[in-house]
Amino acid sequence: MTAYVVPFLFVIVLVVSLFKKKDAYSYFIDGSRSALDLMVGVFPYLMTIMMCVELFRQTGVSERVSNFVAPAFELLGFPKQLVELILLRPLSGAGSLSILDNIYATYGTDTFVGRCASVIYGSSETVFYVSAIYLSKSKTKKLRYAIPVALVASLLGSIIGCALLRVM
Repeated sequence: MTAYVVPFLFVIVLVVSLFKKKDAYSYFIDGSRSALDLMVGVFPYLMTIMMCVELFRQTGVSERVSNFVAPAFELLGFPKQLVELILLRPLSGAGSLSILDNIYATYGTDTFVGRCASVIYGSSETVFYVSAIYLSKSKTKKLRYAIPVALVASLLGSIIGCALLRVM
């Protein structure tokens, strides 16, 4: 069924453009041009974040920081195995997906660690990635509290989700 969504939307756009007597091709070209302009503007921000995340993981700093802050996260109710996922999730979706896959392979999906990892992955967002995209096209340069609030909300969602898993 999902394989027909894009062709269906394509046909609908063509029919509506014919009905309204609009030049669908020129609108398509304009949209493609603006998408390329967006990619050119966003690319430096994305490349910087991806490079920093990869350096964070490959140098072993991620693991050392995780081991250092693990006792504090254990007080919040997180198993030690999930600390690296909690720290990396706001930075990288692909990196945190890799950690999630490793947790599934090591501990299983139906264990508390596996279910809690799923909640952490699903209830949080790649805050810095989204911020980089937003700021690359926005005129707003002062973030003020946007990133700290997003990080706290992500952490609270993970804490509450894992706490609910304990009682379920």
